Amino acid sequence: MQDTTRRAFLQRASLAGLGASSLRPTPARNIRKQATTPRARAVIHLHLEGGLSHIDTFDPKPDAPVEVRGPFATVRSKLDGEPLGQLLQRTAEIADKLTLVRSFTHTEADHDRGAHSVLTGYQPSPAIVYPALGAVVAQQLGARNDLPPFLVVPGPGSRFFGSGYLSAAFAPFSVGGDPAAQAFKVRDLEAPPDVDAARQARRDAMLAALDAGFAALGDADAVHAGAAFRRQTGALLQSPAARAAFDVGAESAAQKKRYGGSRLGMSCLLARRLAAAGARYVAVSTGGFDHHQRIGNDLPPRMAEVDQAFAALIADLDSQGLLQETLVLLTSEFGRTPKINADAGRDHWPRVFSVVLAGGGIKRGVVHGRSTATGAEPEVDPVRPADLAATVFTLLGIDPDTRLLAGGGRPIGLVRDGRVLTEILG
Repeated sequence: MQDTTRRAFLQRASLAGLGASSLRPTPARNIRKQATTPRARAVIHLHLEGGLSHIDTFDPKPDAPVEVRGPFATVRSKLDGEPLGQLLQRTAEIADKLTLVRSFTHTEADHDRGAHSVLTGYQPSPAIVYPALGAVVAQQLGARNDLPPFLVVPGPGSRFFGSGYLSAAFAPFSVGGDPAAQAFKVRDLEAPPDVDAARQARRDAMLAALDAGFAALGDADAVHAGAAFRRQTGALLQSPAARAAFDVGAESAAQKKRYGGSRLGMSCLLARRLAAAGARYVAVSTGGFDHHQRIGNDLPPRMAEVDQAFAALIADLDSQGLLQETLVLLTSEFGRTPKINADAGRDHWPRVFSVVLAGGGIKRGVVHGRSTATGAEPEVDPVRPADLAATVFTLLGIDPDTRLLAGGGRPIGLVRDGRVLTEILG
């Protein structure tokens, strides 16, 4: 094998690592083990990149001046009649199944720093990149049913969905492609037709010998992550049930229509298939919410897809009896400014915004926290990214007080100064 080919393979293994199997090839190790009873078996995390306007969606201010309330009316929801923005009409119909947090807050108005805060539960540091919640889940719980424990659909999504200081073995598997495309197929889920079992065994033996030589030179994460990648890949390739979970084409035409048939809709439908089949943490990432201009024109088409896909996902999980064991999150890196700007848009605003949770041990039909009359600050019960992280880990049966020994023997907690939101637990 040429050196360039080997480097390409190791790079692919470290960037697209399928997650942990029984092998734990990371310099980080637990100081305390998980000690809580899980309420959720899986997480589906819908992340809207760019900064969703809370005032125009989940926290409308119909009695505020027009420059605050913006161009959209409201719709009464099944959440005790609580108003939602008019762009969330389908979500309003299933709002009695949701917990809506209207007091989420952090201090980072930059896209990358805001995304890091929300997706990892940690404020950014110049010294270290923290792992995404899904990467921690992969490291703590490992693979199940021969599926990658952490996936991004379609991927790759924010770079802060990565494994941070953990091994690349816990990075997400990026599905790739467009699940809405008629010819959609996840690459490399079947062995090449010209590679029989004997030939594959010879390849595996050669790679094992090479890895042994590299590993002897030191604690090379790329080597160990590559071994984990191959082990998980082998399990996936040999499991028809695991491969079938990726086949969104097996869903009926009516089901696809229910989710909207869009890229986002089919990504949510695929996420439901993967979570139901055994994946631990499935992130669905979509962009287009950085509306500094023309928010009245540009937000409606984006929210039409979100509204239909999100409402269909919640209703579908509930109808199949899966919502109780599947935690669903909807987040963005921050909200938007309370006042419409001179370009008829809204700018970055992390001081207060909304996140949504459902299923997996979360109460139904709850509004937690409140923003001020102009949606500028938390007024009641502020919730921070560390609180969300502590709650997610607890619902999955992971003790948020667990600490890891990262590279150099440095102890790092899964969460820093976060509290479990017991008020919203069922």
